[in-house]
Parts: sequence; C-alpha cells; structure tokens
Amino acid sequence: MKSILPICLLIAALSGCIREQQSHIVAVQGPALTRAVSNNAVAGFAGADGFHLLSFMGLAGGRGWQNVVSEAWHLPPGSETWQRLPDVPGGEGRLAGTAVTVAGDVYVFGGYTVAEDGSERSVEKVYRLDTDQLAWHGLEPMPVPVDDAVSVVYLDRYVYLVSGWHDLGNVNLVQVYDVEEHTWRQATPWPGEAVFGHAGGIVGNRMLVCDGVAVRLADNGSRRFETVDACYLGKIDADDIRRIHWQPVPPHPGSARYRIAATGAATHDGEIVFAGGTDNPYNYDGIGYDGNVSKASAEVFAWRFAEHRWLSYGRLPGATMDHRGLLANAGTFYLIGGMVDAVNAGGGAEPVLSSLVHEFTLQ
Repeated sequence: MKSILPICLLIAALSGCIREQQSHIVAVQGPALTRAVSNNAVAGFAGADGFHLLSFMGLAGGRGWQNVVSEAWHLPPGSETWQRLPDVPGGEGRLAGTAVTVAGDVYVFGGYTVAEDGSERSVEKVYRLDTDQLAWHGLEPMPVPVDDAVSVVYLDRYVYLVSGWHDLGNVNLVQVYDVEEHTWRQATPWPGEAVFGHAGGIVGNRMLVCDGVAVRLADNGSRRFETVDACYLGKIDADDIRRIHWQPVPPHPGSARYRIAATGAATHDGEIVFAGGTDNPYNYDGIGYDGNVSKASAEVFAWRFAEHRWLSYGRLPGATMDHRGLLANAGTFYLIGGMVDAVNAGGGAEPVLSSLVHEFTLQ
C-alpha cells in the first residue's frame, strides 16, 4: 500500500483514486425501535447526559399508503426503550422528510403525504422540536415544498435543502433557512441533474452530495426514473452564505445509489460517510420502478477531504436501505430503521421494514 499511495495522491484530483481502508467497521446493535419504521427522518442531539436519538414520521407497520405515520420517537442516553413523543404536527403522516439539529434544537422539514388513490403532495411545513421541553413549534414554511431532499447545517445556524422532489418533478433549488432570523433565501442552484433520494453531508463549509434519481424521458415520451452516478462538492462562500462554489468529484465506489444514509463527520480531519442504500430506485414500497424487488446494500464508504479521495470501509453486518440520514457523534455512527431484504428477515418475496439500530465506528 505504501508504494501505491503516493501515486494515488498525485492523480486523486483527476481520477478519484479509491483504496480499501486498512482498518475495519466495528458494529453493534443498539436498542431496537418500538416498531419497525422506514423512510423516517432522523436526528440526534448532545445533552449533558449524553447523545439522544430521534426518529420522525415514515412508514410503520407496513408498506402501504395507510402505513404513513407522523409518529415521533426518542431514545435517551442509557435507555433500552424508545419513548413516544407528541406526533410531528400537521395532522398527516409523511414520508421522505428530513431532520437536522441546529443550536441544540431539532428541525423537521417537509416530506410528502400519500392519499388512498395514490396521489402524493409535497408538504411545505417546518417544525422545531424544543429539546428541553420536547415540545413542537411551527415555523416559516418552505418557499418551494420539497421532499427527498438533502439537508445540511452550516455555522450552527443555516439549513441548506439541496434539490429534491416537488409535487410532480425534481427541482434544482438550494433553499436556505436561517434559524435565527426565521427567513428563507435561495442559494446557488444544484449544478447537476435535479434529483430526489440523493444523500450527502457537510464538514465546515464543504458539502458533498451524491447520486439520487432523475426523471428522464423515454423515446415514447413516458417518464423513467433512473439513478444518477454523480457527486458534487459545494464550498459555501465565507462572505455570502447564498453562494456555493460547486465542482464535480469522481463517483463513489460501486453503482449509483438511492436513499443511502449519509452524514458529515469530523473523523480523519473531515469526511462524508455513506452507508447502505440500493441501486434499484422505487417510490416508497421497496418495489422498483422497473417492477423488480429492490435489494439493499451493506457497503460503507467515505469521501475524505484531506486526501480528496474515496475510501471503502467494508460492509455492515446486515444490508439496509430506505434511509433519510445517518447520525454521527464522537466517532460513532447511528443507522435507524430502514428496509432489509426479505431473505435477511426469514423469507418472503418483498422487502420488510426494520426496527434495528446499527451503531458502528470506523477504526
């Protein structure tokens, strides 16, 4: 490896040289969710007593429109049992929302509702969970409602919502919410194909966002939903939070993925870690747009900023997909719920929801 590394460093900026991480994944099972849930927004916050985990909305109890919930769950540090919180306000269950922690409180953005006839609507609502009182507060709604977007936090104040789906199609918007002034701004648009179900994270002022699904037209004029094998690094301008300097970076190891769990982490001087996902996109039931059952991945890989390269860390003990985020705290990562292959759950022809909580470190 020592003889290869200098060559990799010289060509990394051009080729995205990939090498296997010499260390390994150490994974354990955390306290399981009270019931299986997927496509759930997740967040965590550090209190004086330790790190708290939270799960919001998603699919629970099944994979049909009637299983879309607005439930909120909380795992306090040291507890073996998840505790029910008041439901996310709004009166309707939602899928594909996103959650972040800013200045100690948790913010939940958007998502979409599913009606009995299959119609879907992107939701503009934004709520803050006061983590001291565990109470909800309504906030200024999104200018353009989006679901299946990527959310990252800058300067513990600004929330960036990157691309995503709006009612009938993807948007290339980057919408920025200021939690101090309670206002929205538009930042430099997403430079690639507009996508949903993509994933990414931020370290300092550098975000990295990858993959997702684009809508393309077939020769007969029908719409196709296809994964996009592309990654972009965005550097937020120090003088203007609305300006993002985007540049492409080489695709990550393996095929393009959908609904990977991802986050930025301070490990190794800053890296964006990705885990799980699938290469066969679907709406929300785990059955691909192509009619085939989507298969989950167990792969974990990361973009390391200091070396401008991808690293493959290996595999989790079990494959998992349909995630809306990956949590990180003090070098430990948390993967909450999702879908697993039926073969991993004792048989059957379709994916099943998971109640598992994977805790892992990259050593």
